[in-house]
Amino acid sequence: MSSMKPLRLVGGTASPYTQKMLGLLRYRHIPYAVTWGDPAGTLDALGIEKPRPIFHPTFLFDNDDGKLQGVCDSTPIIRRLEALYPGRSVLPTDPALAFIDDLIEDFADEWCTKYMFHYRWYPKVDADNAGALLPLGMDVSMPAETYAQFKDYVVERQVSRLYVVGSNDTTAAVIDASYRRFLTAMEGHLANQKFMLGGRPAAGDFGLYGQLTQLVGFDPTPRDIAHAVSPRTVAWVDLMRDQTGLDPQDSDWVAIEEQPESLRELLAEIGRVYAPAQLANAKAVRAGEKSWQDQIDGAVWTQQSFPYQAKCLRWTNDCYHALGAHDRARVDALIAGTGVESMLLQD
Repeated sequence: MSSMKPLRLVGGTASPYTQKMLGLLRYRHIPYAVTWGDPAGTLDALGIEKPRPIFHPTFLFDNDDGKLQGVCDSTPIIRRLEALYPGRSVLPTDPALAFIDDLIEDFADEWCTKYMFHYRWYPKVDADNAGALLPLGMDVSMPAETYAQFKDYVVERQVSRLYVVGSNDTTAAVIDASYRRFLTAMEGHLANQKFMLGGRPAAGDFGLYGQLTQLVGFDPTPRDIAHAVSPRTVAWVDLMRDQTGLDPQDSDWVAIEEQPESLRELLAEIGRVYAPAQLANAKAVRAGEKSWQDQIDGAVWTQQSFPYQAKCLRWTNDCYHALGAHDRARVDALIAGTGVESMLLQD
């Protein structure tokens, strides 16, 4: 593939989704060229229409007219890349295992990002760190006066948006406890196998990796927690960065019936916190409510409603109900008692 034209994207160094996709592109041997900076400004400079919404990373794909088109959202982009670039797939061929992978990727993208945003902006030491580094990630040669103004703007804006992910004085303990349980589950699971579903990484691995690049590599508080709770996770993040030398085989996927019990520990955290959040959010979106409130892990959780996350829940159910009876039974056997089953009651 070295002779192929590099796939272009605009990314941010401190964007977990950018790191998710760069890790995946490296693993899949897909040549790429990344521009670091503001995707809106980059597309404007190139005369390319901006997608709505636009965020990191923004990929530039050729459309049907041969013109470049800006595309966001890592999950469908991963599936698009599977069709464009054969080999080294990150999607299990077993439908039951593929569903579990979808679930893990969704959890990473939509709940683990709460860990990341909370720790980045809730503790003062982390907000100071992010405020200092994020502007320089856009332009390391930024003039001092501009830098000082940009730093203050970034911190004030992002701290004021903590409510968007549900982070506040009441839920801080819930998020912290969930993060620690997640790391504990990762520590146990990585002691059994190198990746979430066996001996090769799946899309869910890259979803988790993206968030963890920030949690253990950028933000001080979650980094200290990770080193204390799960050194295997810290090492795994370093290893996941570049898996170009891995030679994946179909036999590297571990059958759903043979997965270690430690996978259920990860699924149990999904069922404990993410499932009730998804259900409450979807109910609010259906009712046209701009926010929702529910009990999550024993605390009152209030946050803004997100139509996109309601779509994620619908996609999860669509994938589950698309399974044949045999494969659905195999999934049911794995998730029984984890709480994940509460997400799958819609038909």
